[in-house]
Amino acid sequence: MSSSPKALLLAVLAATAFAAQAQGFPGIGRAATPAEVKAWDIDVRPDLQGLPGGSGSVARGQQVWEGKCASCHGVFGESNEVFNPLVGGTTADDIRTGRVANLQRPDYPGRTTLMKLSTVSTLWDYINRAMPWNQPKSLSVEEVYAVTAYMLNLGGIVADDFVLSDANMAQVQQRLPNRNGMTTAHALWPGRDLPGVAGAPDVKAAACMRNCAVEPRVASILPDFARNAHGNLADQNRPVGPQRGAVTATAAATPRAQAGAAAAAARASAKIPADLLQKNTCTACHAQDAKLVGPSWSDVARKHAGKAEYLAGKIRAGGAGVWGSIPMPPQAISAEDAGRIAGWLASGAAP
Repeated sequence: MSSSPKALLLAVLAATAFAAQAQGFPGIGRAATPAEVKAWDIDVRPDLQGLPGGSGSVARGQQVWEGKCASCHGVFGESNEVFNPLVGGTTADDIRTGRVANLQRPDYPGRTTLMKLSTVSTLWDYINRAMPWNQPKSLSVEEVYAVTAYMLNLGGIVADDFVLSDANMAQVQQRLPNRNGMTTAHALWPGRDLPGVAGAPDVKAAACMRNCAVEPRVASILPDFARNAHGNLADQNRPVGPQRGAVTATAAATPRAQAGAAAAAARASAKIPADLLQKNTCTACHAQDAKLVGPSWSDVARKHAGKAEYLAGKIRAGGAGVWGSIPMPPQAISAEDAGRIAGWLASGAAP
């Protein structure tokens, strides 16, 4: 959130343009205009530089939240099965000390956004540039202030009648539960010129462009012998958000095992299960031969031909990363129905 990455990027762009022209490639690269820089330069730093003027109330934030945020993050910030909870795990004592006690507990089941957040500017900046996820940067400045105020209110940081603005955000920062939890030991921001900061930032990575894995291997499935080592996880509900344990009592009771058995029974059928695709709103994200939100049926069939059990498990468990950055949430579908769809896909997805 500092100005260092911004300055570095501008320097790289300027150097690239200069080098391109110096090497005899006229017309490649030019200096950015002030208007272009202003349109791009929307970040808000922890010292609140870049914060636009404006304000928004908790009440207004609730209205915006319920219309544009609650579908993913829950009415009270508890989120859903895809997104982690935003609110919870902080106390009035954390607001007083500036350190979240539950972060020191290895037995605490989940870490919410308000538990980890150390600067209000980070919250405001991220909402402004990235939310809502299907229409980023569509919120007005006042709506961003209001949504930020509503989140802070859910965490007990500001009162119900509070109005957040550029004039009082610095005061609100002094009530953030984890405001004293930031570390500079990583030598990234704010740099190595502060006491206790040493070493070089770890920003160098080795690119892997050879012998890359063709098919991801799911390594988070418990082996049968370890399924009930700590009791049935599905019975051990989490106190923060919708984080629920999987059924681990017996291998036969797991959704993956059930889906696999159903998929095996469905492999012989290649008829399109149109009734199930409509019933489970699969067609909202997938089409026969065209990419919508997710891949087309034909693309899935080509990539996972013959893998009915794998597909059935993915339908019920959800996943991300195989077809891009947009996740597919777990589907509330029976093992039998998931098996029918998976069998059709694995057999070629004939229309």
